[in-house]
Amino acid sequence: MAMVTVSNLVSFQKSHGFHVICRRKEKGRENHSNYPYKVVEITPPPKSLGVRSFPPNLQCGESVTIEGQTYMISAVTHRYQLRKGKYEPSEKRLDVLSTGRYILNLYLESLLEQS
Repeated sequence: MAMVTVSNLVSFQKSHGFHVICRRKEKGRENHSNYPYKVVEITPPPKSLGVRSFPPNLQCGESVTIEGQTYMISAVTHRYQLRKGKYEPSEKRLDVLSTGRYILNLYLESLLEQS
């Protein structure tokens, strides 16, 4: 009797195109990628430029434009907080320099290396 049931199931699968696909659910992946960045200009004194949405793959040395002014990314910081025994993202921060200040810092660093 069991043999008949299995063969009926196989014929049902072939005739109706029955497919089973298993995927792991990625927890928190979508919320993590859409999390906004807190942008801080680090030229003394530090100045907050507000919270902005940027692509999740920003790196140091890239340029970003905020309100018509171009800045160079000096640091990207991801902060996590322990909640219910798991670390969850709590803040993404961009430390930026104005383009002029970034170029001036590069020039001064090269002078320091030459001396």
